[in-house]
Amino acid sequence: MGPLRSVVLAGGGTGGHVYPLLAFADCLRRHDPSVRITCVGTPRGLENDLIPAHGYDLRPIPAHQLPRSLNMNLIRTPDRMWRAARAAGRVLDEVAADVVVGFGGYVSVPAYLAAWRRELPIVVHEVNVPPGVANRLGMTFTKHVAVGFPHQPVQAESLRHARVVGVPLRRGIATLDRAARRATAREHFGLRPDLPTLFVAGGSQGARSINQAVAGAAGRLAGAGVQVLHVIGARNEPVPVPADLPVPYVTLPYLSEMELGYAAADLMLARGGAMTCAEVAAIGLPTIYVPYPHSNQEQKRNALPVVQAGGGLLVDDAELSPAWLEHHVIPLIRDPQRLAAMGAAAAGYGRRDGDEALLAFVHEAVGR
Repeated sequence: MGPLRSVVLAGGGTGGHVYPLLAFADCLRRHDPSVRITCVGTPRGLENDLIPAHGYDLRPIPAHQLPRSLNMNLIRTPDRMWRAARAAGRVLDEVAADVVVGFGGYVSVPAYLAAWRRELPIVVHEVNVPPGVANRLGMTFTKHVAVGFPHQPVQAESLRHARVVGVPLRRGIATLDRAARRATAREHFGLRPDLPTLFVAGGSQGARSINQAVAGAAGRLAGAGVQVLHVIGARNEPVPVPADLPVPYVTLPYLSEMELGYAAADLMLARGGAMTCAEVAAIGLPTIYVPYPHSNQEQKRNALPVVQAGGGLLVDDAELSPAWLEHHVIPLIRDPQRLAAMGAAAAGYGRRDGDEALLAFVHEAVGR
């Protein structure tokens, strides 16, 4: 494969777009430290906190929320979209881009439009079913579409010909040896080394229903010798946890190094975001998924294939309660053989090489 000289990465707004973008940027740099990597993002999205902090050039361009339905009027009529595309085009010209790789979010649209007008190769990476509206638009400009999970081409006609490459994951997660890191991770959080550990995290903002259910079960979990590491979410109120529990119950508003939480855990309780599903499956962490209920059910579609492979359990948000946790979590987390089988099944479904597979696909798209 010949070298890529300049790559523009587009994606922003949420962690589901930004984290795989960063992992892929790291992969590009790992293979060729001289490659020019330019990221385009919105002036206000999560990318502003994450991308410069990781040492990558972030160029803010205007981005506008798109209607949920996709039609050609979306492309032809809004002047502001073409203004955003012109701004993206100036970035592409300045850095002499070889290719645009988009991960979704509204900011991807002007990058796709600008690349299409310049006849530059476009690679779209999608992790959801159905695809987001920005990536659906991008897919009208290119045949080079990559997806994170094998169920996506089966469930979405628009992704039928997409290449399954996996999800680019941070090296700290993709290379994680949970068993080797377990003792130091538990010590880091002030957890006991000898007790089964439940790791609870409802996504970057937490999940109020999960927080309430687990906190409500704190006494029952502790009475069964189960310690808890609970990431409640930066925007949520602290959860009321009894002060006299016989085993640790550690709460954190936010955890930037998720690999430490994964390493400490025997079992996880989480939502069903695409990044969460990709990460826990890749590292073989048994997980109870509680998909976000107020959406198009994409989180349930993300989690269900892992569960069907034997790598976890699925529970509706409305069914999650302290009693449910008592009756399901305690027997499971105290059964090492069942946990080991679930972990092996999850790892068999997941993959750790999404960044490398996407890079090979990009080289194929560019013809180098």
